[in-house]
Amino acid sequence: MKTIKDSVHDHIRVEGVAADLLDTPPVQRLRHVKQLGTASLVYPSANHTRFEHSLGVYYLACEALDHLGIAGPKAERVKAAALLHDVGHAPFSHNVEDLIYRRTGKYHDDVEDLLTGGRVGEVLRSHDLDPDRVADIVAGEGELGQLVSGKLDVDRMDYLVRDAHHTGVPYGTIDTERLVRELRLMDGELVLDEGNVQTAESLLVARALMNPTVYSHHVARISKTMLRRATERLLGATDLDAGTLRRMDDHELIVALRDCEETADAARRLFSRDLLKRAVWAEMEDVPEDVVDADHGAVRGFEREIAEEAGVERDGVLVDVPARPSMTESTSRVLVNGEIRHLGRQSPLVQALRTAQRNQWRLGVYAPEELTDQVGRAAADVLDVDPDGGLISDTRPGVAATLDEFAED
Repeated sequence: MKTIKDSVHDHIRVEGVAADLLDTPPVQRLRHVKQLGTASLVYPSANHTRFEHSLGVYYLACEALDHLGIAGPKAERVKAAALLHDVGHAPFSHNVEDLIYRRTGKYHDDVEDLLTGGRVGEVLRSHDLDPDRVADIVAGEGELGQLVSGKLDVDRMDYLVRDAHHTGVPYGTIDTERLVRELRLMDGELVLDEGNVQTAESLLVARALMNPTVYSHHVARISKTMLRRATERLLGATDLDAGTLRRMDDHELIVALRDCEETADAARRLFSRDLLKRAVWAEMEDVPEDVVDADHGAVRGFEREIAEEAGVERDGVLVDVPARPSMTESTSRVLVNGEIRHLGRQSPLVQALRTAQRNQWRLGVYAPEELTDQVGRAAADVLDVDPDGGLISDTRPGVAATLDEFAED
């Protein structure tokens, strides 16, 4: 058994299969993958990693299993899955995940290859655990998979509290102890026990507040888009393939970007925080539906058209179209008068938070600071964005900010 001091959960006891998995290369790689990707360019203290988060998820999974009365091999599979749930993350966490998916068809929770082979597979089998069954739990399959990857999962509970702690914002605070204590399994569904509608709502509120403040802060989005485009150019300009990229850490990717002529300037900009600026920052109601729903190919086409109309280099324009707002937590299940109900049916907060999400959505077009005016005008024409309602340039007064008082501009 090992006891590890954690900044969020205090002392974490790691034992059994988890203790043997701790020092395997895929788990140790997570020490070099930042939990929040480029968000440290906004919040300088946000340097926590997927490694410590994985320990936190393991801790909460152990607590939940105790409260649910689950022990033996079932519990060991869940504990292994909790510690291993992020070993498939690419460099900078989610920042380049869509790029990798387009090229490999795999997301970060597709971890069968990592769990069945190498040292991780050896450790799991030495504890009489089937790596494929552990991989299924990581993917959220089966009754207990909901605990690791579901609507009320311990992954979400840990990252909200941990991200709030390390960024210093006051919005991710949730009562993880109560959430874990009130979990129940009923008819194969993970639910919160009677009297816990407000407990479930706390997850919704925390996520709704953390999103504009941290996860979708405009500087985080600009730097993420820059990193994503640079990595795409790297794959096109070198022999590096997406499968290899998927197993790199943050430092290895930055070195690769620096060593490639086509991406060296982007690496310099990210390293020195010489970021692009907003030429357009438009609300959903001011953006045509076909732009809101544009796929990757269409977005790259918009960039080419805007650059041509503005008379600037193609790499000087980045278009950032986030996915439509979603709230998976609203499908969490709670017991009300002995009946299992979706939180979305029971909570009056859900519709208000959905409206807030839609109001927080922004289309971004980014360019070097000295080019934001001409790029903004070109983007308004190409994207049919209303310049009076939806066009906002960083070089003009009255820039719309999203809770920026907590962050570095």
